[in-house]
Amino acid sequence: MQFLSLEREEQLEEISEAQKPQVILKHNTTCPISKGVLRSLKEESNLLADTPFYILDILTYRNISDTIEKKFSVPHESPQLLVIKNGECTYNQSLNNITPEETVQAIHENE
Repeated sequence: MQFLSLEREEQLEEISEAQKPQVILKHNTTCPISKGVLRSLKEESNLLADTPFYILDILTYRNISDTIEKKFSVPHESPQLLVIKNGECTYNQSLNNITPEETVQAIHENE
């Protein structure tokens, strides 16, 4: 899995235009739930080996989180995981409901 920092709004266009699914994790660096979710995803990163995985620090880049909410029509939550395919959010999950297994399933759904 490629862990990438989401730090510029321009990256959202790259994510939207990508030919393969992209994952965004809205991460709160002070939240224990968010830290646990990120740890779990990193531990199972082999399941998501080929998928670009963007991590957004919502405390530092709240403006990007707001843009994601508008661009993909998904209300803000934290932690929150979104799968983007063909410019649309096809899956989103939040809090302790985020699992590596469900993320993999969402990425490969309708392939």
